[in-house]
Amino acid sequence: MPKLHRKDDGRPIRAAMARAGLSGPELAQATKEVDPTGKGVSPATVGRIAGQGKTARERCELETAWFVAEALHRKTNAPLQDLFAMPTGSTSTIERSTPDADEE
Repeated sequence: MPKLHRKDDGRPIRAAMARAGLSGPELAQATKEVDPTGKGVSPATVGRIAGQGKTARERCELETAWFVAEALHRKTNAPLQDLFAMPTGSTSTIERSTPDADEE
């Protein structure tokens, strides 16, 4: 499954959180409401996605981004594509496996 990249070092996520009046733990709780299993995203993960420090992460799983974006969308109308970007496609044409005949 592809990983999504947060846009602009997470600024759009933090801005949407501010517009919604949600802290990290409150956003984590809101993701439980949009997750059909009720599990949602942990406060620590929200902190890594929205954060700016050493623990901040540029990429996250599609499912995580979806839950965060959906929870924010319900409060602010911010769509997923305003918060996260799909990774660019690989243009590499180099074959990465070795043929069976080359193995010892």
